[in-house]
Amino acid sequence: MSILFPSLASYCQALEQQFDQILPARKQQLLVLSNYLSDQIQQGKTPAVTVICTHNSRRSHLAQLWLAVAADYYQRPTISSFSGGTEISAFNPRMVAALQRIGLKITAQDSSLANPIYEVCWKDTMAPYLAFSKQYGDAPNPQKDFLALVVCSHADVHCPIVTGSTLKLALPYQDPKAFDDTDLEASEYTKTCALIGLEILFALQQLQP
Repeated sequence: MSILFPSLASYCQALEQQFDQILPARKQQLLVLSNYLSDQIQQGKTPAVTVICTHNSRRSHLAQLWLAVAADYYQRPTISSFSGGTEISAFNPRMVAALQRIGLKITAQDSSLANPIYEVCWKDTMAPYLAFSKQYGDAPNPQKDFLALVVCSHADVHCPIVTGSTLKLALPYQDPKAFDDTDLEASEYTKTCALIGLEILFALQQLQP
């Protein structure tokens, strides 16, 4: 039985039915993530992953949160997931809304700030998970022994080496920002949320005990 909020658990179940839509080449990339996490767990470590994008506003937050949600959904060992950018902006409210639509509970500590800290929950028995924009080397992100998961092409090019990481893995996604303030805005943010969720769920399902 899932420990997630019921609507979010149902959403995850629906995504699982689409694993066959992931292309074989993409699955091989996702298995690099799975194998890294499995190796860390088998060594008795808590795996750490820092998800990197340019502004730490959309895709990096999605992947960071999906790593934590998927670990709970599959009741895997804890994965310490973080995110950061090459620049600082803010956790975009459009992406916050997309995550709320699928069942996460998210509130801003102070919505008047340019870069608010959001409290995120996906199950009843948890302390709020704090999400805000930061550079990838800033606290509370780890300074060594982590996987650098790069989710945008721009950051991948501009961060050929991520200091302190033991492995860098590029899994780029299209930025839904291109659809801001259009009729497709909500649907494109929802689509990006689903795509990243689909792939992270697949990767976490593959973890070896």
